[in-house]
Amino acid sequence: MKRADKDLELVVCGSSGSTMPTFGEWERTVLEHTYDHVDYVSCHAYYQEHDGDLGSFLASAVDMDYFIDTVVATADHVGNKRRSNKRINISFDEWNVWYLKEHQETEKVHDEWRHAPRLLEDTYTVADAVVVGSLLMTLLRRSDRVTSASLAQLVNVIAPIMTEPGGPAWRQTTFHPFAITSRLASGEVLRPLIDSPSYDTARYGDVPLVDAVATADEDRAAVFLVNRGLTEPTRVTIDVRDLGSSRVTEAVTLADTDVYAKNTLARPDRVAPAANKSAALADGLLTLDLPPTSWTAVALR
Repeated sequence: MKRADKDLELVVCGSSGSTMPTFGEWERTVLEHTYDHVDYVSCHAYYQEHDGDLGSFLASAVDMDYFIDTVVATADHVGNKRRSNKRINISFDEWNVWYLKEHQETEKVHDEWRHAPRLLEDTYTVADAVVVGSLLMTLLRRSDRVTSASLAQLVNVIAPIMTEPGGPAWRQTTFHPFAITSRLASGEVLRPLIDSPSYDTARYGDVPLVDAVATADEDRAAVFLVNRGLTEPTRVTIDVRDLGSSRVTEAVTLADTDVYAKNTLARPDRVAPAANKSAALADGLLTLDLPPTSWTAVALR
């Protein structure tokens, strides 16, 4: 294939999932056979709330970070063994919130052929949207090595957009952080130094309550934040003096007093981002309040 098109980029699949018993070792084995011929190694990750453990679910990005770190270390190990100057990047070609366990438990056996059956139509909550926003932040922060990434999927099937045959389309809660990040993030990715209290999770141990990432180009910047706290708001102060920002042009937060609120056919706009009126910029310091279980984006000029 590369003889036909020398610019073609190829993705090789290792274990794909970090929970598989082959994880790490199989990535190494596959890359030792394919290193000179491929450009990416594939990662897949789906997250959901398990057994009412919202605190761990909100920290899902911690697992994504671990996943990326491990695959990068494995790829670099193989490259170093081969004395290669080539660097293998990551294609995170499947990621999302997906309530797979529930689908597996309720799926019925259908022996007949069905025309356009409804499959995997998860209806997403505020908490799901906060997690999607935080996963986007991790992908941005690791964009030095994650140079391709794809939300799975787009319409109806575990999707940010829902439709009805012959009827309307509406935005799920998860649509909003994806759309806002796509619109505001540009230029270089900046990794803030974060000083935040932590909380204990059953799955990931101590996790910072607040996470953040920023982007900046010549005339604008953006900061994305998540507050994983379940009950308490958090006030944050961000030093943006080196960005040369003079004003806040947009500040929006996705949150709700009901973290399980959803957008449905009957109430398509039940959940939507709202202006965060607490955002203020003075003397190079940006301050704003983050509601509990929330995702926030701030645009600066």
